Amino acid sequence: MVAKPYSSSHIAAVSSHFTTMRLSGDVKERLVNLLCEELDRLVPRMEDETLTQDPERKTLDDPRRSRLNYNRTRELMIDRIKNVDSVGSAAVQAGIDHLETHLAHLLRHAAEAAERDRVATIKPRHLDRALHNMKPEEGEEEGESVAEAGAAEEFVAGQAGGLITATGLLSMAKSIARMGVTKDALDELLYLYAEVLEDLEEDIRNHAQLGSNPVHFIESINAMRGMMTLGWIRARLTRAAEHAKGRGAKVIELQDIIDSQSYASE
Repeated sequence: MVAKPYSSSHIAAVSSHFTTMRLSGDVKERLVNLLCEELDRLVPRMEDETLTQDPERKTLDDPRRSRLNYNRTRELMIDRIKNVDSVGSAAVQAGIDHLETHLAHLLRHAAEAAERDRVATIKPRHLDRALHNMKPEEGEEEGESVAEAGAAEEFVAGQAGGLITATGLLSMAKSIARMGVTKDALDELLYLYAEVLEDLEEDIRNHAQLGSNPVHFIESINAMRGMMTLGWIRARLTRAAEHAKGRGAKVIELQDIIDSQSYASE
């Protein structure tokens, strides 16, 4: 029996997580075909790579990534549900994605603690420090900081050549600001980010010469670090979201970006 392709309505629902623009009926149908064509290329390659790693294997695997076991994760989730009867495959995949993001965040903090001790092995004390650093601040819901950091890490990792795109920014905004963002607001935020980055680069060049004020140079370097780790964008999105909520809106608009204080580096 030949599998049915994705429905155009399903593709539209998934696409809404990546763009604020509407999709015409023809675009939805074309996206269905394009995704199926991409599967035509993806599945045979995954099949070949799976068999290269294990010629006796009978189940298609992801040969480029070791993931948490699907069935074990599903069973563990079933043990923990209270008000529903079962756990769907989408929930299991979401659970795996969340746990792997949490694991990556935990290991990153622990590795930083190990580096500060100038050792090459993560030890229990480093894990303890990581857990302490990951505790939510007062007034912050548990898991918020992990989700935010995970969104930022995914955002950075997903950019081609380090380029920040409106699509990546939209995904980050939904994770951090918990709100949608209009195209005009995204364009303005990207423009401001580029402008601040350019000013900082010029500032660093001007104060990198011998005899210049080292304090100012160090401050500029720290500001640049905040820009490159997306701290500036996170703070900007948070302020814009607060401004939007203050006027009763559910979406961050251009004026919210403009009115969310000056664009001085964080």
